[in-house]
Amino acid sequence: MLRFCTGQELAMSVEVKTLSPREAWELMERSPRTVLIDVRSSMEFLFVGHPKGSVHVPWIDAPDWTTNPHFVTEVRKVMLGGIGMGEAGGDAPVVLICRSGKRSLEAGKLLIKNGFSEVYNISEGFEGELDEKHHRSTTGGWRFHGLPWEQC
Repeated sequence: MLRFCTGQELAMSVEVKTLSPREAWELMERSPRTVLIDVRSSMEFLFVGHPKGSVHVPWIDAPDWTTNPHFVTEVRKVMLGGIGMGEAGGDAPVVLICRSGKRSLEAGKLLIKNGFSEVYNISEGFEGELDEKHHRSTTGGWRFHGLPWEQC
């Protein structure tokens, strides 16, 4: 008998996997169906820059700076829009990025809870952690590693 897991059951058995920026880039090179979602605010995405080819679905955004109540639905739309679906069907890997890896981890946990099965978090994010002078992009992150990015 075929049995499908509920989102709650799946969440108990699946975890968000962690990748370095370079490992995420390599996954995307190996598996072109991989969808890279930037969960930062609209201002960060537009003015700080973002990985080339990433899709913007904010986790928290202006003007209220509260968690996006439609985040899961918006990610599903991205996946169903053809970007994340293969010819044989099935979900593509979802890779999430934020500034330093914290918001994207929380967003990934919510996706797992809602039935996504292959979710990755980029641990260093786009800009990495602050250095001793309170600067970003000097010790880690997508940009620090010289991976492709663009700015609007």
